[in-house]
Amino acid sequence: MAATYDVILKGGTVVNHDGVGARDIGVRNGRIAAIGALGTASSGREINCHGLHVLPGVIDSQVHFREPGLEHKEDLETGSRAAVMGGVTAVFEMPNTTPLTTTEATLADKVRRARHRMFCDFAFYVGGTRENIDDIPTLERLPASAGIKVFMGSSTGNLLVDDAEALELIIAKLSRRAAFHAEDEARLIDRMDKRVSGDPASHPVWRDVQAALIATERLVGLAEKYHKRIHVLHISTADEMRFLADHKQWSSVEVTPHHLTLVAPECYAQHGTYVQMNPPVRDAAHQREIWHGLVQGVVDVLGSDHAPHTREEKDATYPKSHSGMTGVQTLVPMMLDHINNGRLTLERFVDLTSHGPQRLFGVVGKGRIATGYDADFTIVDLKRRQTIRNDWIESRCGWTPYDGREVQGWPVGTIIRGETVMWDGEIAPTAGGEAVQFLEGG
Repeated sequence: MAATYDVILKGGTVVNHDGVGARDIGVRNGRIAAIGALGTASSGREINCHGLHVLPGVIDSQVHFREPGLEHKEDLETGSRAAVMGGVTAVFEMPNTTPLTTTEATLADKVRRARHRMFCDFAFYVGGTRENIDDIPTLERLPASAGIKVFMGSSTGNLLVDDAEALELIIAKLSRRAAFHAEDEARLIDRMDKRVSGDPASHPVWRDVQAALIATERLVGLAEKYHKRIHVLHISTADEMRFLADHKQWSSVEVTPHHLTLVAPECYAQHGTYVQMNPPVRDAAHQREIWHGLVQGVVDVLGSDHAPHTREEKDATYPKSHSGMTGVQTLVPMMLDHINNGRLTLERFVDLTSHGPQRLFGVVGKGRIATGYDADFTIVDLKRRQTIRNDWIESRCGWTPYDGREVQGWPVGTIIRGETVMWDGEIAPTAGGEAVQFLEGG
């Protein structure tokens, strides 16, 4: 008797731990039930994937969706629409909202807001502060908690841990991997006079290499002292990458598409404050070393650091302009373009965006195309040429620094737990996002 599935993905080139090859995928009850030649099987629905590559669902482990409190920039619904339009099936969202996500109650509120209102699956970081140090062992294991996030340098919001004692106490309390924004606040304060009014190209002069390196070295030293797992976010300097290459035992490394793509000073001349980020986009020498770290395997994951602001906030005269840019929707197409240009392989991309997050954070049932795992897929057309436009952007702010940029490689389908959430630019009418589960979670 022929096998029966709810959905069959037919004729696609599947990319997973077994390699790259033409295979069908059978889905039953939201999970992968079979991989291989399923020509004799029947199904309630068939998705034609001929000419397309089927990847494990992309997990973006660093986004800022701004809700609650900053919904004029973005909210959980609009941010998740941007995610699925760009082929992203799950996100880890950051705690610098208003109120801050620093308690069990504020985390539960986000989960309530997100369930079946977000189009992708989700988890939320809990901010580590001086005030909640004793609660960290509980907070990092709550349902839907992606773990603890600490800001060592000031950025959007009020989550700043800039004293050595508090940082050490937080790290000593950890049991799961925690994420860190590593810039040294004291150096940032000392160098404020390096900011030139009206000149965003002075941003990387102010937030210089040493500000990043000092914080990263301090952070890694504490992780090694206490044998705690840390995740260093958005590496922007050659110096950090070389240092981290020699300190991988307790440290994992994230890089972003914008640090891999944009180059100073040209990007500031072209885009002004719209490429103003923390930590900043730097020159070609730093970018080369970031790419080298990625190719050498020092880098563990890609995160978009999607951090939207309104045009009014970005158009303010530097340094009053806000730092951050959209990114969750452009992560996949920008990196596919790099793949087509020979900068990395499709298999390495899958490792950075699916296998890597699953492995580092202990995600349950996601990040692999394997029987028994959630039927989460990012379906891409590697040959398709498309120009990124502001009017394609689903984020509330409605802009991207890549407006007008032609890329080769495009996300054409986003499938989450067997449901087609986006296909060829059309988003499903109903949101069905659920909380991501973790091996070390509640």
